[in-house]
Amino acid sequence: MDPDSSNWPSKCESITTTFCRDIEYNITVFPNRLNHSTQKEASHAIGQYISALKAKCSPDIQFFLCSLYFPICTELRDPLPPCKSLCQSVQNGCKDILVAFHLKWPEELDCNKFPETQPCVHKNVSVSGVGDLRPTMGLPDAGTASRDFAFTCPDQFRVPKGYEDSLRVGQVTAKNCGLPCDDMFFSNDERRLSRMWVGTWSIICAISCLFTVLTFMLNTSRFRYPERPIIFLSVCYLVVSIIYAIGFITGDRVACRPPFPSPQKRLQMVSTIVQGTKVAPCTIMFIGLYFFTMASSLWWVILALTWFLAAGLKWSHEAIEANSQYFHLAAWAIPAIKTISILALGKIEGDVLTGVCYIGLWDPDIARSFILAPLLVYLVFGTIFLMLGFVSLFHIRTAMKRDGSKTDKLEKLMLRIGIFSVLYTLPAVTVIVCLIYEQMNFDHWIVSWHRRICHANSADLYLIRCPSDDGLGLNRKPNFYVFMLKYLSSLIVGVTSCVWIASHKTLASWKELFSKILRKHGQTYV
Repeated sequence: MDPDSSNWPSKCESITTTFCRDIEYNITVFPNRLNHSTQKEASHAIGQYISALKAKCSPDIQFFLCSLYFPICTELRDPLPPCKSLCQSVQNGCKDILVAFHLKWPEELDCNKFPETQPCVHKNVSVSGVGDLRPTMGLPDAGTASRDFAFTCPDQFRVPKGYEDSLRVGQVTAKNCGLPCDDMFFSNDERRLSRMWVGTWSIICAISCLFTVLTFMLNTSRFRYPERPIIFLSVCYLVVSIIYAIGFITGDRVACRPPFPSPQKRLQMVSTIVQGTKVAPCTIMFIGLYFFTMASSLWWVILALTWFLAAGLKWSHEAIEANSQYFHLAAWAIPAIKTISILALGKIEGDVLTGVCYIGLWDPDIARSFILAPLLVYLVFGTIFLMLGFVSLFHIRTAMKRDGSKTDKLEKLMLRIGIFSVLYTLPAVTVIVCLIYEQMNFDHWIVSWHRRICHANSADLYLIRCPSDDGLGLNRKPNFYVFMLKYLSSLIVGVTSCVWIASHKTLASWKELFSKILRKHGQTYV
């Protein structure tokens, strides 16, 4: 069941009557089930029960009457009635007072008119009888905390059907509901600073990786296995940095959508974050960014493996290169399969901090399955192969010293491998720690964001049901600098890749190239 967005929550309104201001919800909808079309009519009708309310003949009488006369606004097409059990609880508590005044139980409050097995309202605003429709309608299980049940997607966030957008707050997922681009965790100043930060590092990374790739092209025979995977790793980071640089240039134009047409007059819609595969530039950005990010991690594993094959198993350059097709198959096919899987799921999302599109930014489950878990696996396997290779190199060094052979070149190689490994593993670990930090706190952030909207006196603006104060802090928001550290760590490896090629041979190759250019230019001039 997917309610027509044109029917709700446009009719939702804040409760104004004093009878029902202190109950578990503050948003109602009209007409109610008694055909009252306004709050004024409902207030007049509920006034006949003032004596019963003051007598407090039942602890549930206020909530029962309010849920009937001022029904809670939900994503359901019709107002939710109170449950039969709630009605019976009130009737059992108040029937003695009615008998004393020789009155009958009002016909409009006949408990047989209220459902027990269909969707209805219990105490504490829990809902009964929604079955498998809960996720679609955004309704929680019976007994869920009121802060989870309280969220209803405002009209301003509404996205037309077919865009696959959703917004989850706590345990409630509102379908066809977009994520606002502005004031979603981060301020506009933080977003501008983030764009500058990521844009600057992406340009530095692109220049560094391009230099590494061009150096390889000057003398391809110089870079043989086991060190050739460094070149492919640099190619991956070159593409990643270019995509981040495009995000820096485009700003919000790819990651965010302009406001959709308003379904009501005088309703100011908000710009929403892109979700799904409907926006082609966003999808293309995701494909390049995710594919080459995962491929770079796999080339790191292959680099560590080939070092181990050369040092530990004494494989020659030719023997390793003879199996290079398998390395390429693993490094390119695995990311391709994962990328296609994500496209099939349609879980692409815009990143307001960088202007690019990625996954797992607003869906912790996807981040856990397609980013955090693979990166952990790749880092563990790469580290294992790296350690095994180092152990083998130490054994070779010990044997050479025992034979009286010089070990200068081997020690320099070990030092270069060690420096490059640290410069890769440290940022990789940092990215994983930042992702774990996001995983552990995302649900708290989104609930706190919802509460901040309410406490910022915007509930009337957005017509959302606000939770009662249950002691949760309003300042549970992401640490901006953790995200900046994550982005830096995601790009810094591309910058440090040129460490491996920093040598006299590289300088000689570029000198030779410039000499050829100058000689050719001089000949042409003459």
